[in-house]
Amino acid sequence: MGVRPPSNNDDNDPESVEFGIAAVDARLRQSDLSFPATEDGVAAALGHEQIPYDVQGNEVALGVILEDVEQSHFESRQQLLNALHPVFETYRQEHSGGVVQQMRSLLPF
Repeated sequence: MGVRPPSNNDDNDPESVEFGIAAVDARLRQSDLSFPATEDGVAAALGHEQIPYDVQGNEVALGVILEDVEQSHFESRQQLLNALHPVFETYRQEHSGGVVQQMRSLLPF
């Protein structure tokens, strides 16, 4: 997931804010983790990584998210991301400021 942040008319602003599985994917691409992989292997390689789970930049350790993933073996990076997606969505809904706060974060004012 990614959302374009509000612009401050500064050319140094990032193009987008990565959170959820988009942020995990970026970390996976930078890691030495190879697939197939186990949940324990993912946790050992990236479990300590703090991953933003919403547009406000609130973070959770990937290891916390992995605890709720039902699979323990992943044949590919995409299979891991697919397993993480619903867990991140649930976590975001339970820990974000609610629908009104989420809508405010998307509006430019």
